[in-house]
Amino acid sequence: MTDTVVVIYSGGMDSFTLLHKAIAEGHRVHALSFNYGQRHVRELECASLVCRELDIPHKVIDIRALGAVMAGSALTSDVPVPEGHYEEESMKSTVVPNRNMILLSLATGYAVTVDAQAVWFGAHGGDHAIYPDCRPDFVARMDAVCRVANYQPVAIEAPFIRANKAEILAEGLALGLDYSQTWTCYNGRDKACGRCGSCVERREAFAIHGLDDPLPYEEGV
Repeated sequence: MTDTVVVIYSGGMDSFTLLHKAIAEGHRVHALSFNYGQRHVRELECASLVCRELDIPHKVIDIRALGAVMAGSALTSDVPVPEGHYEEESMKSTVVPNRNMILLSLATGYAVTVDAQAVWFGAHGGDHAIYPDCRPDFVARMDAVCRVANYQPVAIEAPFIRANKAEILAEGLALGLDYSQTWTCYNGRDKACGRCGSCVERREAFAIHGLDDPLPYEEGV
């Protein structure tokens, strides 16, 4: 029997690859996106376009009312977006309090609703140093809880949990994916800034493969 999975789909590079991985493996996919008050909605716009092209179910859940309990991050509050590589201490300002626990809990409820066996999300190895809710221990514990939280067990899976950005990109390139359909930059301007940690890591991944990122970047980067 083909499994049904809920893919938490932000519209960024990692979740875009994850979405197509699930489809390529033959799963029935329900894409789930969240508007949690992030700095911009460029990723969500990309997600909607991709899901329409793929003709797969896609829900965008507005949880901005939870902003008071997810505040203090450069992604959700009036805090400057740090520039430079993810390994820098300043990147901790991009941590959104308890984000993945909240999103995975809601996605698990949706999985029960659509009779899905698992929730997939795009945590990867490059996130471990900065984001506590992207580490293997967190994923394992959420998986254990979500298997017993309802009458229907739901698995929490992070297929890229041991992979870095370049390895994720390699998988997407093998699938023939067009990454101009994604948005990664923490800023929501017309062009990617090229300076924030997300841009830096993304461009490094393409460079490792000897490729230019298909997204347009602002001048001087």
